[in-house]
Amino acid sequence: MLDDRIKTAAPPDVTEVGCLIAGKWIMGGARATRVGPWVRSTVSAARQATDEDTHTALAYARSGAKAVARMSPSARAQVLDRAAAAASAQRDRLARLLALELGKPIKDGLNEIDRVADTFAVSAAEARRIGGEVLPVAGWGRGVGTTALTHRAPVGVALAITPFNAPANLLAHKLAPAFAAGNTTILKPPPQAPAASAAVVALLLESGMPQEAVQVLHGDGRLGSLLCAAPEVGVVSFTGSVTTGAAVARAAGAKRLVLELGGNAATFVCEDADVAAAARICAVTGYSNSGQSCISVQRIYVHRERFDEFLETFTREVRALVVGDPLDPATDVGSMVDDDAAERVVAWAAEAADAGATITTGGRRDGATVAPTVVASPPADARLIRDEVFGAAVSVLPYDDFADVVATCNDSRYGLQAGLFTNDVRRIVTAWRELEVGGLVVNGSSNFRLDHVPFGGVKDSGFGRESPRWMVDDYSVVKTLLLRGMSLFGDQEGTR
Repeated sequence: MLDDRIKTAAPPDVTEVGCLIAGKWIMGGARATRVGPWVRSTVSAARQATDEDTHTALAYARSGAKAVARMSPSARAQVLDRAAAAASAQRDRLARLLALELGKPIKDGLNEIDRVADTFAVSAAEARRIGGEVLPVAGWGRGVGTTALTHRAPVGVALAITPFNAPANLLAHKLAPAFAAGNTTILKPPPQAPAASAAVVALLLESGMPQEAVQVLHGDGRLGSLLCAAPEVGVVSFTGSVTTGAAVARAAGAKRLVLELGGNAATFVCEDADVAAAARICAVTGYSNSGQSCISVQRIYVHRERFDEFLETFTREVRALVVGDPLDPATDVGSMVDDDAAERVVAWAAEAADAGATITTGGRRDGATVAPTVVASPPADARLIRDEVFGAAVSVLPYDDFADVVATCNDSRYGLQAGLFTNDVRRIVTAWRELEVGGLVVNGSSNFRLDHVPFGGVKDSGFGRESPRWMVDDYSVVKTLLLRGMSLFGDQEGTR
């Protein structure tokens, strides 16, 4: 084992998960099993959707979309408010499923379910805000005597493809706004978390979501391609890797797309920063969920004047993290999603060390559990710097000039979010203006998100913004009504 702080968990019972098709949970048929990366035994088994299931689900979604669209915004909001309360009430059970299927520490799982509740509540509020506007058409001569109004109408059928790293909250971020906007959704959950995903859907149904509003199909990439290409689907929301996102876009063709594809997030620690606070925050947010977050702290650039101080403090904070059983409330770092992911992190750290970097702590694994790893001064072309590590490793590098380090950060295919520790307002404005990212967190690390604030990236990090307000826009279309010979404004033509 990594050290004597790691404890052993007893194998849990296996959770059987069905496909939800046309209002019924279908249990029989071929199944795929999920082996928990910490307990090392089967924790869930999900029925795999067939081609016939796919055709049935698409036909049902097309007809069911009309029933959902006829619900009033108030009715949809009430369902989502009840679901928010239910998520809070069931947070322990849902967090346990996340721990078993993913090795996610229970404290991280509880935080994720709290965010699910927030996302449902915010989506309920956004359902109540859906409306339209009266357009000022009479301001131009050809518009005199006409009234023009708009309203937002549902797209119809949404497809949500969710990732393993935050399967409950990212499901909520796709399904709740889609329902708030009056759509039906077909959900393809991650194979690594079928039980946790199905449990959130069941919670929504128990809260009054009509059966026409959601279906769940478990399967592999082929299923995802079939669903993306289906003409019944009007909008696709996907969170995952750049490679898979490109495949989703190709399969979907001329459809609305919301793609959140990842990053190699940087955080800057300037010479005026509170180094102790920055080190503490980066340690917690660099290794929560074993670093498996698209905005997890991956690169930390520290002004050379404070570099040694920060590296020493940061390493000490990282060594203090508790690695162990994800069901233990004291655990900070559990396991990664699987052994291959853990091996990638260790291998990339070793490559950087061979190229001249220093591993100040970690750099080893036991199964899918990676000891939190700190890599000091890796070369600029190291994979730890250029690519998305998506794991329990953080690189720390010195910089001399702020403008130069901003340019260094921008020399990346990714651009999702960044963190900045400073009290210099001019530097903050410069970073906000110059950094090629979708969001900047000041006096916090890159790994901070509010679920009611727009979230998304630029470049290969994707496009679109995930947050209920902005997702409602993506899940709806503007419909215009023109009333000829009827004007809310003056209708007399001007004279010369």
